[in-house]
Amino acid sequence: MDNRPALGVGMVGYAFMGRVHSQAWRGVSAIFDLPVRPVMTALGGRSAEKAAAAAARLGWASVETDWRRIVERDDIAIVDICTPGDSHAEIAIAALDAGKHVLCEKPLANTVAEAEAMAEAARRAAAKGVRAMVAFNYRRVPAVALARRYVAEGRLGEIRHVRAQYLQDWIVDPEFPLVWRLQKEKAGSGALGDIGAHIIDLAQYITGQRLTGVSALTETFIKERPLAEESSGLAGESRTGAKGPVTVDDAALFIGRFDGGALGSFEATRFATGRKNALRIEVNGSLGSLAFDFEAMNELWFCDATEPDAGFRRILATEPHHPYAGAWWPPGHGLGYEHTFVHEVKDFLEAIATGTDPSPSFEDGLQVQRVLAAVEESAANGSRWTDL
Repeated sequence: MDNRPALGVGMVGYAFMGRVHSQAWRGVSAIFDLPVRPVMTALGGRSAEKAAAAAARLGWASVETDWRRIVERDDIAIVDICTPGDSHAEIAIAALDAGKHVLCEKPLANTVAEAEAMAEAARRAAAKGVRAMVAFNYRRVPAVALARRYVAEGRLGEIRHVRAQYLQDWIVDPEFPLVWRLQKEKAGSGALGDIGAHIIDLAQYITGQRLTGVSALTETFIKERPLAEESSGLAGESRTGAKGPVTVDDAALFIGRFDGGALGSFEATRFATGRKNALRIEVNGSLGSLAFDFEAMNELWFCDATEPDAGFRRILATEPHHPYAGAWWPPGHGLGYEHTFVHEVKDFLEAIATGTDPSPSFEDGLQVQRVLAAVEESAANGSRWTDL
């Protein structure tokens, strides 16, 4: 008999992010020995029929067609927000004020003002023992967490350069429909917020430094796209024949300076033909360097400049002493994208159970939001240097 305290989970949204979050909630207890037991209590979606079908497929016990009901239910302790950015603030603030722990997908919000209100709600809630975390899942890749460990241990010395890219090609086709991710009122921004937010967060996480200023360019290559009958995620849907304006960026480039003195260059694009999910980061320091590419996600490349004939060597981050890896398979049996969300849920549940503040916090999400806003401001003003 499982005597661990049960925590009911209510998740809002069931498309791409909802599917991977559902798999994490379903599987986390089978891999990690947790102090609490998550229960997949309710799934929220506007269409009762579609939400019911998703709940049956993904493993949720009930359905709500109004997210407010999820917040109100006494059998729900955790609210997991997997909706487009335009609803994050309203749902998260209501849930936190109702005493629910909140896991919210990235970017935290669509504007700095929304993110500030969410961070303030998280501070109020934390004073009452209620926890909030923003879902930057790539922090939970074992190789990335190992990179952070190396920097924290001083193995790279003084950090001097950060190079970060996130390259995709899923909207290269001009006939790809006008899904919600291409509409500013729903998504907040395009490649910048959708994937650029990830490399901003990773650069700050791995180095332990924060960006203090940027100079940026953004571009929208395809100005209009076919209207879709539905806009639910990455996949193309049936089209109406009419077209509508793309109101977000297709690509963003910027340079930046970190508060520890390092220089950074960043590129986020959904027009890198042939690149599917190439999240790359390289960090150069006075004593060494490291490099990571998510398309080879189990590998970390590391150079220790103190060794004779120093050069990059490949580390397969699947050993028991590597972050997260020891809970899974024997060494050399690689992990995948979905496992990062299991790690995310594991860390969040442990923080709730131990009464500690999870990371990344809503404050961390707010910091990323400020960088996104500074990039947009700089690009709108001829790449003018913009302080955060």
